[in-house]
Amino acid sequence: MNRTDIYQSPLTGRYASEEMQRIFSDDRKFSTWRKLWIALAKAEQKLGVKEVTDEKIKELEEHIYDINYDVARAREREVRHDVMSHVYAYGVQCPKAAGIIHLGATSCFVTDNTDILNLYDALNLIKKRLLGVIKLLADLSYDHKGIATLGYTHFQPASPVTVGKRETIWLQNFMDDLEQLEFVISSLKLLGCRGATGTSSTFMDIFEGDEEKVKELDRLIAEEMGFERVFPISGQTYTRNLDYRVISVLASINISAHKMAKDIRLQQHDKEIEEPFEKKQIGSSAMAYKRNPMRCERICSLSRYVFAQPLVAAMTASDQWDERTLDDSAVRRLNIPESFLATDAVLITSANVIDGLVVYQKVIEKRLAEELPFMATENIIMEAAKRGGNRQELHEHIRVHSMEAGKRVKLEGKDNDLLQRIANDPIFGMTLDEVKAICDPNKLVGRAENQVIDYLTEYVYPVLQRNAELVKDINKEVLV
Repeated sequence: MNRTDIYQSPLTGRYASEEMQRIFSDDRKFSTWRKLWIALAKAEQKLGVKEVTDEKIKELEEHIYDINYDVARAREREVRHDVMSHVYAYGVQCPKAAGIIHLGATSCFVTDNTDILNLYDALNLIKKRLLGVIKLLADLSYDHKGIATLGYTHFQPASPVTVGKRETIWLQNFMDDLEQLEFVISSLKLLGCRGATGTSSTFMDIFEGDEEKVKELDRLIAEEMGFERVFPISGQTYTRNLDYRVISVLASINISAHKMAKDIRLQQHDKEIEEPFEKKQIGSSAMAYKRNPMRCERICSLSRYVFAQPLVAAMTASDQWDERTLDDSAVRRLNIPESFLATDAVLITSANVIDGLVVYQKVIEKRLAEELPFMATENIIMEAAKRGGNRQELHEHIRVHSMEAGKRVKLEGKDNDLLQRIANDPIFGMTLDEVKAICDPNKLVGRAENQVIDYLTEYVYPVLQRNAELVKDINKEVLV
């Protein structure tokens, strides 16, 4: 139950999924510590450490999940060391095995290896969320591939595009993020068990100088924990450069989400598209008619938080003195989990927005018609030049007519009469119907529709097919 008398992170109480929260929970953390201690014991037994027996390992395995937090907390208040407090608490539950828990290891054996295991699970959950967004965007862009709309450069009306083409720009960003995410996942390695400064000196003692057994210890631990590789070189900790790479790819995903959400907010201002709005949703406490893009605003807001986190990770990675220093500990307890929780919330909210996005085609057509005469001027010049006109002279006449038509629209509030002006100018040699025919928006969007089809067919659908299991159940449920 959430307490109301103390501060609690809105990421856990309001935004992120329980699935992501469980990955960074105390239960997951400390049960993983115990699994690692068991993996160490099994490896040591296999390599000939006589003190480690089947009976002791069985006792350890019986108490993986029933963590005696009260004992650990009381002990930590005395010794001010979280790992040794949990070694002690585990030993209270496992008196026969107490003497072999953590044998030869240092604290980072459990803390760092657990972090990497959590990173692996959290990154794969983010991958699932990201693929869900990609699938929904692929469907959306296909549905909207042929809807002509104003293009914008500098947020000023420019040549028409299609709604689907704009959505594939968002989609491509997320696809690039997926490629980077998969690379980071593939690069993960366990720390292994190297001792206080990464030299494995304690294990050289335990195994009486047998280097092959010392090396095999790492392999056996990794295998027990589901990994194939360990870092070949380390100090006491794994390199914090890994944290920077992980958080940087999360930041990139948030950049893509922010761009998409910002575009939707801009177009919702013009009533062209709209994020989902529930029947009883209130847009404003003062202005009852308002339909604010609150989900997209949330995406932008949480994304901004994640943007800042790579700097924190970079500062931490660059400030690790020699074989280790402890000023990474407290900041990583915030930096890593909260980056994942915020990204989780952003992707779930993005899926919700995409799934319920409304496109107001009549509004789009009306706005396009208002600006289309200006958009078509280059095409009109080219057609008139084909009929024998001088391009430079045609350009100057178009420029003058455009300025006059613009004044009529902006200063007098009247309709755009640019096409009539062009038809009335003998230098162009075209009737009004001929000029209007050139302004057909479907003739001005270039390859936009086929670009959507090509991109989906060649790039997106093969990725979705390879990951079909991960996109069967897309989380689109925004908590609040």
